[in-house]
Amino acid sequence: MPDDLVARYSRPVPRYTSYPTAPHFHAGVTNDIYRDWLAALPGETGLSLYVHVPFCDRLCWFCGCHTKQVLRYDPIAAYLPAVHKEIGTVSGLLDGRGRAVALHLGGGSPSMLAPDDLLALAARVRAMFAIDGGFELSIEIDPNDMTPDRYDGFAAAGVTRISVGLQDFDPRVQAAINRLQTFEQTRNVVDGMRARGVRSANLDVLYGLPHQTVATVERTVEQALDMRPDRIALFGYAHVPWMKTHQRLIEEAALPSPQERLEQSVAAAERIVAAGYVPIGIDHFALPADGLAQAAASGGLHRNFQGYTTDAAPALLGFGASSIGGLPQGHVQNVTATGDYMRRIAADGLAVARGIAFSGDDRLRAFTIERLMCDFAVSFDELRARFGAMAESVVAELRDYADNDGDELLVPTLAGVSVSVRGRPFVRAIAARFDAYLERGAARHSVAV
Repeated sequence: MPDDLVARYSRPVPRYTSYPTAPHFHAGVTNDIYRDWLAALPGETGLSLYVHVPFCDRLCWFCGCHTKQVLRYDPIAAYLPAVHKEIGTVSGLLDGRGRAVALHLGGGSPSMLAPDDLLALAARVRAMFAIDGGFELSIEIDPNDMTPDRYDGFAAAGVTRISVGLQDFDPRVQAAINRLQTFEQTRNVVDGMRARGVRSANLDVLYGLPHQTVATVERTVEQALDMRPDRIALFGYAHVPWMKTHQRLIEEAALPSPQERLEQSVAAAERIVAAGYVPIGIDHFALPADGLAQAAASGGLHRNFQGYTTDAAPALLGFGASSIGGLPQGHVQNVTATGDYMRRIAADGLAVARGIAFSGDDRLRAFTIERLMCDFAVSFDELRARFGAMAESVVAELRDYADNDGDELLVPTLAGVSVSVRGRPFVRAIAARFDAYLERGAARHSVAV
């Protein structure tokens, strides 16, 4: 890939797991507005549930999540009753409407939860919501947390999918990001949970980390493939030390350049595809029989705050400090500080700090950006069918971009526009052209490659 092309399109832009993106949320969305939005959900609305566990027993320097390091379990034990209360509040506002299709536990490290606490949380969800027959329960796991009782407890709670962050197995890279984790530890988690009936395992691999090279990334990918996960997420490290101050502990001089990041990404993707995986969007891969690959093939792939998903539920309900929810009317986000979250839940049952209500143009652009990110294409007929005359403004923008793009990243087709093979590594930058908020405010983002 030419250096000048990489330089032009690696500028910092959002990851587009939502639109409008989180920097544009504001305090005008309150608990009362969230209550109104929940009350307006139709009776059979599919509900995707997310619980944030914002605690870790070690601080990984690369992490971009809202989390805090704890050396005792007491803060977690004190936090969970607030989550249970918030779940009860939302359930009461729904008054029996909606059906839960999925529960995802993220962090932080939700694998820090004591088995009894995870069982109690899963039971609380099942008691408070009508549960869909195909209900999925997924959890993010740090292998360093796992003990025999956790394996059995997670299985008893009904975990169906696990996601394990391995990042990179090279010792020098691990030391540079403060994430020590062996291949054997990681394999034990995958094998241990599969032996207990977990149907799907995802592994997270990172490129763009300090001291990484194409060779180290390829070695890590080969080790990941040896575990034959159902899915692999290949993420580019997002270096945002102005937002996550612990990332200042990473030596910036050791970070790969945008060109080197691209080379690492391409080399890793080629290895994964050669092993029989289907590429999904910009950074996921799945075995052909996996639901994610099937959704991509049928046009049913979606993107939300957890990344690429088969989850088409129109309502994502977030629980816990800093969690984000998405409803047909807009996005909501809880307060970030755990102490503040617990106080607000105790007082009012909800802890919304900010959000954004969707305009018609927001919905149109959100759909356009999601299709670019998921399908690398946008159909003009589909835009018109969904949005009527309003679609013409974005159709005109898409046509103008494709007709005048000298780099040939977005090209016209009979149905609409398509991202070229050359343009796929830069699809975030392409999507940014249709972001009406991007030039507003002073939000900073990670590089697009």
